[in-house]
Amino acid sequence: MKAIGVIPARLAATRLPNKPLLDIAGKPMIQWVWERSSDARMLDEVLVATPDPEIVSACQSFGAVAVLTSPDHATGTDRVAEVVSAREADIAVNIQGDEPLTHPEALDALVEGLIEQQDAALGSLMFPLGPDDDAADPNLVKVVVDRFGFALYFSRAEIPYPRNPSDVQRYGHMGIYAWRRERLLEFTAMPRAGTEVSESLEQLRALDAGWKICMVRTEHRPVGVDTPGDLERARRALGA
Repeated sequence: MKAIGVIPARLAATRLPNKPLLDIAGKPMIQWVWERSSDARMLDEVLVATPDPEIVSACQSFGAVAVLTSPDHATGTDRVAEVVSAREADIAVNIQGDEPLTHPEALDALVEGLIEQQDAALGSLMFPLGPDDDAADPNLVKVVVDRFGFALYFSRAEIPYPRNPSDVQRYGHMGIYAWRRERLLEFTAMPRAGTEVSESLEQLRALDAGWKICMVRTEHRPVGVDTPGDLERARRALGA
């Protein structure tokens, strides 16, 4: 079974322009993501998908394969689907291009989880929330799973709602997805779901269609770079 990783990346970012090419410890951010993802033993190939020739040139300079995609895609998922439609692969992992601290072990666990759960159309990652986490923060996406590890719902709201005292473990969602190839291509052709529009969470389109999403627990937390402050934290973590 062939699994590939695809990193969607673009220069147009409102809060942090030219984000993929910003320097972190002597390397552009996209290089950190590609190198760390390439260490995942379950991925046969890791590609970058971008509408920007500047990113293609940067990737070529450090040996990565970058595919120039349409500038008209609304989401990174659409960009990944364009790349996958022209390649032979059973599983495609959509890797966030703004997480230079991507953990290859988490990518491996995700691919293994999807292979094991044959009923799942796709898989994703979740991490346990602790008492210091603000579960009501809308920027922290939460997921509730059933006893078999399949997602019941994702929300920016606090779920499950703590109406009564409970020791239930709450989970945050990490936006990395492993897709079965045919389901990814089907997904990008589907209309958006009402819940997806309301929450601005595209994975709800899959749940609305009745698809199963297997959730794989990881102790690694996402370290995304969206602001100048995030960039400085990433630089400190990577030795800049």
